[in-house]
Amino acid sequence: MSHHLSGPDLRSPMGDARLDMTDLFAFTGAGDRTVLILDVNPVAPTGGDAFHPDAVYRINVDTDGDHQADVAFSFVFSQPRDGRQTVSVYRADGPEARSHDVGGERIVNDAPVSFANEPEVVTAGPYRLSAGLRSDPFFVDLEGIVKDFRWTGVDWGADKNVFGIVLDMPSSALGPDADSVIGVWGRVSLRQDGQLTSVDRGAHPSLTAYFNQEDAKDAYNAGEPAQDWDTYLEPWTAVLAHTGGYDAEAAKEALRTVLPDILRYDRSRPAAYPNGRTLTDDVTSARLNMISGGKITSDHIGPHTDLLDDFPYLGHPHPAPEPV
Repeated sequence: MSHHLSGPDLRSPMGDARLDMTDLFAFTGAGDRTVLILDVNPVAPTGGDAFHPDAVYRINVDTDGDHQADVAFSFVFSQPRDGRQTVSVYRADGPEARSHDVGGERIVNDAPVSFANEPEVVTAGPYRLSAGLRSDPFFVDLEGIVKDFRWTGVDWGADKNVFGIVLDMPSSALGPDADSVIGVWGRVSLRQDGQLTSVDRGAHPSLTAYFNQEDAKDAYNAGEPAQDWDTYLEPWTAVLAHTGGYDAEAAKEALRTVLPDILRYDRSRPAAYPNGRTLTDDVTSARLNMISGGKITSDHIGPHTDLLDDFPYLGHPHPAPEPV
């Protein structure tokens, strides 16, 4: 899976689906606007019927290539009441962006969250925001992967939902050069007893699922991208040697694409993973090709057809499954 169930033992971090980041996207939308999407809560609303009110959902942006956040958007949600919830968004810049906690300027104040079919879209100055229950855009033959790559033709994500956070802005809002390269990653942190703890983070799809041992996932989720190369080059090289027959130099070259775990997006070129990521990019096949050393090139599942042509891009949610 992409980044679904990213805690140990194929569970959500801390056993709470509301804290489980599933996917991150970065692309350019209509009108030269940079679109950033963070999806959480796999199989929503089964795992949680609202965003976690004690969590900080974060999209970090590196604008100068030093693997540290220069801009950070923090999304914090109210306590849900009577099926309603609101979200406020904060933008932090410079050194303040490197703290996991909420900081900076509040750019969206108490916007409504949508749990119905139609999205809530809020405009606040140069920003547009939509948060709520949406169709999961991730596509994969998960059963085929589990069955040693004997493909079933069934898309696991075809009827699944997530909680989507979609933010867009003029591309110039992320640096004076609207065509510059940015790096993006997501993080989810939880406040407990006055302490904020990072419980999930990531950017590139399907890394922790294939590369991290179960006892390493919590440390990975709490880590910083700036330390990824030094921390994970050796163990992940061993994974590629085992799964794809890589030698040390070939593994090092392959891992340069995903370490540090920051999604680089050169906005002077069209978005197509690993240059950013759109909702239709076949990231499952890209990761299978990588880990197999080119022996497995596709799971033969195509992108979803329920995507919207315009903001907020994520499709309408599927009906909740009937209780068993």
